[in-house]
Amino acid sequence: MVQGPPETRALAQLLARYRQPNNARGIFELMITAVPFFIIWALMLVVVARGHWIVLLLAVPAAGLLVRLFMIQHDCGHGSFFRVRLANDWVGRAIGVLTLTPYDYWRRNHARHHANSGNLDHRGSGDIDTLTVSEFAARPRWRQIHYRLYRHPIVMFGVGPTYLFILRHRLPIGAMRNGWRPWLSTMGTNLAIAVLIAGMIGLVGLGPFLLVHLPIVVLAASIGVWLFYVQHQFEDTWWSLDEAWSFHEAALHGSSHYQLPGVLRWFTANIGVHHVHHLCSRIPCYRLPDVLRDHPELAAVRRITLLQSLRCVPRALWDEKGRRLISFREADIGQKPGLESSPFP
Repeated sequence: MVQGPPETRALAQLLARYRQPNNARGIFELMITAVPFFIIWALMLVVVARGHWIVLLLAVPAAGLLVRLFMIQHDCGHGSFFRVRLANDWVGRAIGVLTLTPYDYWRRNHARHHANSGNLDHRGSGDIDTLTVSEFAARPRWRQIHYRLYRHPIVMFGVGPTYLFILRHRLPIGAMRNGWRPWLSTMGTNLAIAVLIAGMIGLVGLGPFLLVHLPIVVLAASIGVWLFYVQHQFEDTWWSLDEAWSFHEAALHGSSHYQLPGVLRWFTANIGVHHVHHLCSRIPCYRLPDVLRDHPELAAVRRITLLQSLRCVPRALWDEKGRRLISFREADIGQKPGLESSPFP
């Protein structure tokens, strides 16, 4: 591993002055997210009781608020939302019950993602599975089909997110042999979720509960996975083998600046400023706009607009020679001249 250019390391040190959380601001951000979420949830329950289809429209802002709660939980995991670690951890655990995400287990996985992001030799910790062109070509046909299905938009942004948050997070997948801590986090969260769901079903009934909460969870899960996808799965992202990998280069150039309209920036808690977040993960989400204001040159680094982000969907393979993320179609065209027969379906 190399440390990266001096200017990138110097920038990371410069951004350290934005790291200090503000407890009052944190409480304010939490309140203006959680209170509207519960109000809309209750309003949806009233609408369901009257049999009105508008409940599906109300699920959209509710899902946006649930995504924002997840981003607050995310900041708590980095120890950046409040000054006191105890406050970060217990707020994160409480939100984890709503987002169906075991806080302590997810926090450790996410820390590994930050530590190894962009490192081809250390993939698999909190990442979207990404193969190189040569790795894909070397796979037998059935495994190529499996990877294609995994990367299909219906699976990636539809079935997959629902499975991830509703089912997969119920067990410490990938850490089941790592002692009692992953189990304590997941089982403790599962117990709290079960108690909350049982209480809500007892209060409002099974049907109304599912009609209100299930659309919120499914939509929020898909939005969350989409955000994470765009943050790292774009054409000129940055990947490297371990001996040439640099934390600072991977952070700044392997993460996007997803420039969203103002209202979407609010609902996503500025997580689109992801290159800055990876460069200095202790900066609170409510201070990321300050970084771009004071350092406007960062706004252009790996910038992706909402429209441009749609072009990221087909990109599924890392081209080690071209050093960019490409589609299956591009890989197929590029491989055919050099092979007697193409391994791609």
